[in-house]
Amino acid sequence: MLHLLYLIAFTVLAFLAIGNMLRNLLTISSMDSQRRYPPGMQSQFRNSRSPYGSIPHPELLDDAGNPINEPLLVMRSMTVEDAREQLDALYKSSPGINGETSEEA
Repeated sequence: MLHLLYLIAFTVLAFLAIGNMLRNLLTISSMDSQRRYPPGMQSQFRNSRSPYGSIPHPELLDDAGNPINEPLLVMRSMTVEDAREQLDALYKSSPGINGETSEEA
């Protein structure tokens, strides 16, 4: 009987929480749609996402501050043996490795 009471209580609490969440979402969305901006800021928000104009992310700029026009991610296919060799080279060059591995011992 006590289990049934807990089940009913938590079901009611869950429905109240979901209802409250939906009510808050509707309130926030209506407040945002009714917000008034000065005339200068409205055109600024339409033209760019940033309130400071069109400023690219620093990672998209080179050292001189010019935009990079090349791909940021270049993927090449490699074999499993190449990947294993590169991982082994990284492992052997890491500090604390004295040249012996468990396979050599």
